[in-house]
Amino acid sequence: MMKRLMAAALFASTSLLGSTAGLSGVANAAGSVASYTADPQQSRLEFTGVQAGAEFKGTFHKFSATVDFAPDAPASSRIEVQIDLNSEDSMDKDRDTTIRGSDIFDVAHWPTARYVTRSVTKTATGYSAVGALTLRGVTKDVAINFQFTPAPAGAKLVGTAQLKRLDFGAGQGDWKATDQVADAVKIGFSLVLTPKP
Repeated sequence: MMKRLMAAALFASTSLLGSTAGLSGVANAAGSVASYTADPQQSRLEFTGVQAGAEFKGTFHKFSATVDFAPDAPASSRIEVQIDLNSEDSMDKDRDTTIRGSDIFDVAHWPTARYVTRSVTKTATGYSAVGALTLRGVTKDVAINFQFTPAPAGAKLVGTAQLKRLDFGAGQGDWKATDQVADAVKIGFSLVLTPKP
């Protein structure tokens, strides 16, 4: 009788440990961070400004992005983007010369911009993050809102942001005025992500 009781207790303990380990494995899987890089050929980074009351769009043709993301544990996630400001293209040669020049981006002194998230949280419609944007040697926090969609070959991250160019000194001389070029700039991005090796 005693042997049967001991065997039953041992079986119950083993089953309980197995169930706990299984639950732990599920939690770890759900909260595990996957690392990605943006495919430069399929990803896009764009901005929209307002000049003389009319919207214009621009694109950065050269940028890199690394994403460490856990959909169910966003606090463990991180997004970093490096932008080649010389690759800015608004489809207007004169405007692009001005944007890249000393009064706005001043690419001769600050050829790159960098964005790194400080925090990532889940929202009712996707995710939001606050990160440090460094532009023209000035670093300020910028919030982004985005959707993260897993895919068989990686994932896709699509979102928007808004900033004020004058917060970063992107507007010197005549370009400090906002009657011709608005202070607010909209950002749009679509990152096609591939897993890191």
